[in-house]
Amino acid sequence: MAVAVAGVLVAAGAITYAVAEDGGSADTPTADSADAGFARDMAVHHQQAVEMSYIVRDRTKDEEIRRLAYDIAQTQANQRGMLLGWLDLWGLPKVSSKPPMTWMGMGDAPSAGDGSLMPGMATNDELKKLNTLSGKQAEVFYLQLMTDHHKGGIHMAEGCVEKCTVGVEKRLAQGMVDAQQSEIDLMAGLLKERGAKARP
Repeated sequence: MAVAVAGVLVAAGAITYAVAEDGGSADTPTADSADAGFARDMAVHHQQAVEMSYIVRDRTKDEEIRRLAYDIAQTQANQRGMLLGWLDLWGLPKVSSKPPMTWMGMGDAPSAGDGSLMPGMATNDELKKLNTLSGKQAEVFYLQLMTDHHKGGIHMAEGCVEKCTVGVEKRLAQGMVDAQQSEIDLMAGLLKERGAKARP
């Protein structure tokens, strides 16, 4: 396990450093660029996915759900580290005075409620509810929340694929699209097994 984790961290560092010599752009991104905006916003989006995943791991004993939650938490924590590392590499701030997703032309997107800073993100009330559930109820609510979360994340990642200029970042974004769509399909099956489905 320790060797595997170390390997992931080394790979993440190598990918982060590779941005400095990436052939996709000759210039360092600016604070208002899509590259920087995506890195900042997706880091925040990912952090909530990590939080939800660790909540459900404590609320269920189902090994399939616990394994999925662990995989999502580890993958998104690793990617979040890359995104924040790139901002450090570019000498750019990790926060912006502008609303989230301004880089996508969606700075005025309506919020679903407190805590839901971007499309797909859960509200504070939803996170509190997840913390009160256990067993099958926690599993279903987590799968519904994470399906919404992934849909929002895919939309943002597709925006980076279209608008970002740094090649490594664009490739990471496309990888997010592919992986999260696959997980949405998996979660649809898990919901069906529990007599439930994704929220409309």
